[in-house]
Amino acid sequence: MLKLTPAKKEALKRLSTKDGIISALAIDQRGSLKKMIASDVQGDPEKEIVNFKVAVSEELTPFASSILLDPEYGLPAAKARDDDAGLLLAYEKTGYDATTPGRLPDILEDWSVRRIKENGADAVKFLLYYDTDEDDHINHLKHVFIERLGSECVAEDIPFFLELVAYDANNDDVNGAAYAKVKPHKVIEMMKEFSKEQYHVDVLKVEVPVNMKYVEGFGDGEVVYTKAEAATFFKEQAEATDLPFIFLSAGVTAKLFQDTLVFAKESGSTFNGVLCGRATWKNGVKPFAADGEQAGRQWLQTQGKQNIDELNAVLVKTATPWLGKVTD
Repeated sequence: MLKLTPAKKEALKRLSTKDGIISALAIDQRGSLKKMIASDVQGDPEKEIVNFKVAVSEELTPFASSILLDPEYGLPAAKARDDDAGLLLAYEKTGYDATTPGRLPDILEDWSVRRIKENGADAVKFLLYYDTDEDDHINHLKHVFIERLGSECVAEDIPFFLELVAYDANNDDVNGAAYAKVKPHKVIEMMKEFSKEQYHVDVLKVEVPVNMKYVEGFGDGEVVYTKAEAATFFKEQAEATDLPFIFLSAGVTAKLFQDTLVFAKESGSTFNGVLCGRATWKNGVKPFAADGEQAGRQWLQTQGKQNIDELNAVLVKTATPWLGKVTD
């Protein structure tokens, strides 16, 4: 069971629904979002990425328990969020250096946990790419790095959300069937590792343990897992940690993400909510960039709101309150 200080517990409550479910909106994307906007926008992509985040925050945070943003482009959006919505700020540099092996992590060099907290954040989020089977030295460097971040969050008495994204150092095709076969092992083992007390992680933000398009009955092509096998992996994932954990949407469609949460619940997963990004707002980028802010906001007010309302309806039936996983 996770031991929380009073300040951390109150911060987690600000990020959650009154029932203790994290129903958070993620728009901390930087490089990928800029590319999406730049392909259609007539003006300055740097300015429009800020404006899009503000629009998403204003239009959708009334329906979310909290929002995840980045300090580089997202501070105006943080100020524009609904008064009742909590705030997470990302601490990592976007992307990774592809010229060196290991997808090594790095922080925003002109930020600290203290500065993130001073800017009104209720929690710090950090993204780590991790392959449990990679070279021991590379993984040692990542372990030390996360220990350092966890200690920094302890010092500032602020919750630490660690986002874990698995990969295979020997196979770049994370969408292929070959990777799908090893994904459960990689996701579950990395959750076990970073649930250790030395990292001071308070909430894990993780992928589901399988690629759903390869699950029997969910995809149109090759089947890698039967429904029973996939269900077993969801149960094993939940049993791999005593920490609260939430699912990321990984860019799948809104419908598939909702169906995945239902499947997770039926499989015995005790996930505690979501930090859902592109599945909610991705299709609003094109009208915003190509047709202007008013068109983008119109999409957010209609389809975007529908996406988040439908997700919230699913969460009420599927997610487990994190309150049962913590102690004072």
